[in-house]
Amino acid sequence: MISATCVAPVNIALIKYWGKRHEDLILPVNDSISMTLSTDELCAKTTVTASESFETNRMWLNGEEVPFEGSPRLQRCLKEVHRLAVANGSQKVPPSWKIHIASVNNFPTAAGLASSAAGYACLVYSLSRLYDIPLNEELTTVARQGSGSACRSLYGGFVQWHRGALDDGSDSVAKQIAPSSHWPNMHVLILVVNDERKKTASTKGMQQAVKTSQLIKHRVDKVVPERITQLREAIANHDFQTFAEITMKDSNQFHAIALDTFPPCVYMNDVSHRIVSFIHDYNEIMGGYHAAYTFDAGPNACLYVLEENVPHLLDAIQKVFPSDSFDSDTYLRGLSVPKVDKSHKIDPAQRNKIDSLDIIAKNAFRYIIHTKVGEGPRELSADNSLLINGLPLEKEK
Repeated sequence: MISATCVAPVNIALIKYWGKRHEDLILPVNDSISMTLSTDELCAKTTVTASESFETNRMWLNGEEVPFEGSPRLQRCLKEVHRLAVANGSQKVPPSWKIHIASVNNFPTAAGLASSAAGYACLVYSLSRLYDIPLNEELTTVARQGSGSACRSLYGGFVQWHRGALDDGSDSVAKQIAPSSHWPNMHVLILVVNDERKKTASTKGMQQAVKTSQLIKHRVDKVVPERITQLREAIANHDFQTFAEITMKDSNQFHAIALDTFPPCVYMNDVSHRIVSFIHDYNEIMGGYHAAYTFDAGPNACLYVLEENVPHLLDAIQKVFPSDSFDSDTYLRGLSVPKVDKSHKIDPAQRNKIDSLDIIAKNAFRYIIHTKVGEGPRELSADNSLLINGLPLEKEK
C-alpha cells in the first residue's frame, strides 16, 4: 500500500464566482479573487491509499462511506490526475491500482463555508502527492473540475481564478496574486449564524442565475473586470480602505443577483442583514473602513479586519450581538484575542458612540471563528493517516 495524507485550506471569495459557461468542465462566467484562510482553524484533511489488492475505488466522507462510482466529478478528478501522472512519467503508483479515500472537514459541510472547495483541493493535492505530480497551474484545472472554487485553495495568500477563453478549459487556471506573508496581519472573524445545510445548493443557484438573471450579464461584462484590477492594486498596496469597499460591494451584488434569479435564491437571513447594518454603523463611528463583510452562499458572515483592530471589533460585536456563551471555550474559536485595554488606542468619542449602540440581537451566533490569511495545502506525516490497512480507523477497529 502507498498512501498520502494532506490538509488543504478554505478560501473565501472577495470577488465572487457565480455562474458557469460550461457545466461539466466547470468554467466560470467571470474571474474571481479569494483569500486563503489558515488551515490551523479551518481545513479539510484527506488520506488517499493505493494498493494492488484493492478491488474497487472507495471513499469515506466524515466517517460515512459515499458512492464513488456515483460521483462524476470525483471520477473526472481521478482520471485527470492519472493523465497528468502519465504525462509526467510518474512510476510511483500504477494507474491500474484502485484507491481508497478518507476525508474529514473540521467545520460544517454545505453550510456556506466553502467545504467543497477545501475538500476537492485536498483530494487533488493528496492525489498529486500519491502520484508524484508537482503543484502547477495545470493541477488547478483538475481541482476546478471537482468544485470550481477548489482551484483557488491550491495556493495560499491571495489567489485569482482566471475565467479563460478556450473551450477545453485549459486556460481557466488559478494563480497566486500574493503569498500570505505579503499581508500577514489580515485577519478574519467568521460569524456562524447557521451551520445547517443550505436550502438551495450553489450548483443549482448558479444554473438558475445564468438562465434568468439580467443583472449577471452586466456584472460579467462591466463590473467584475474593473473590480479585479482595483482589488489586485489594493492587495499589492496594503490598501485596506479600497480592499474593504470592493469586498463589501461585491458581496452585495452577488446576493442581489441571487435575488434577481427566478425563482429567487435567498442565502442571507435577518441576522445576516443586521450584521451588514452593524458593520456600516461601526465603520462610520471609526471614521473609515475598520472591517469589511462578505457573505458566500449562506447566512454566515466573514469579516475582514486588520489584526490590531480585532479586539475592538470583537468588543463591539459582543455589545451589539451579546451572547450568553461569550466566555465559554466553544464560542470564540481559533486564534486568541487580547482583551481591550489602555494599550489599544481609541478616541473616547468613538468609544462612547460604540457603547451607545443598541443591542440588535441576543445569542444570534452559534459561535465565532477567529483566523487569518494562510498557506496552501501541505502533506502530513504517515502517523496522521485517516486509513489503516485501507479502511477508516473506526472500521479497522
